[in-house]
Amino acid sequence: MRIRMTTLAAALATAFTAGLAAQTGVTRENVPGITNFARLQTTVACAGATKAESVPDIKKMGFVTIINVREANEPGADVDKEEAAAKAAGIHYVHIPFNLNAPAPDLGDRFLATIAKPENNPAFIHCAGGGRAASLWTLKRMMIDGWDQQRAFEEGTALGLTARLQPFVLDYVHTHKR
Repeated sequence: MRIRMTTLAAALATAFTAGLAAQTGVTRENVPGITNFARLQTTVACAGATKAESVPDIKKMGFVTIINVREANEPGADVDKEEAAAKAAGIHYVHIPFNLNAPAPDLGDRFLATIAKPENNPAFIHCAGGGRAASLWTLKRMMIDGWDQQRAFEEGTALGLTARLQPFVLDYVHTHKR
């Protein structure tokens, strides 16, 4: 009975996420070498762990900038190798490390300044699982695009925003009101 309930809960969560993704224009794809790839039309993609070998595919998808928010010391994060692959592929590369437990005070400011530049779009934003990348995109929606919290969180959730990262987004928005 317990296994059946757990399976049912997982199926409902998957269906909810899929429905939310469809409602927000977010599509999920399986891309070799990229974990949790979620694309919002041609505007942005948020993803998890990304291998340097996948960078040419990111370029083929039409992205002009990679914004890596993984910390260099995270297991599996090869920031230098990814940056070299981006340079070889002709993609602009920006590294904005996001420490989940202690985000840098200027993290949101640096991300928003980067994503606001037209020459950096469309952007491929990634971390290890996709949540930090989606939280930063949610910040952009609220701070630059003027979206309300509900709309921004719906899209952010479809991209990979987790409940654990929602307080980071809300704290930034409330302390940086324009």
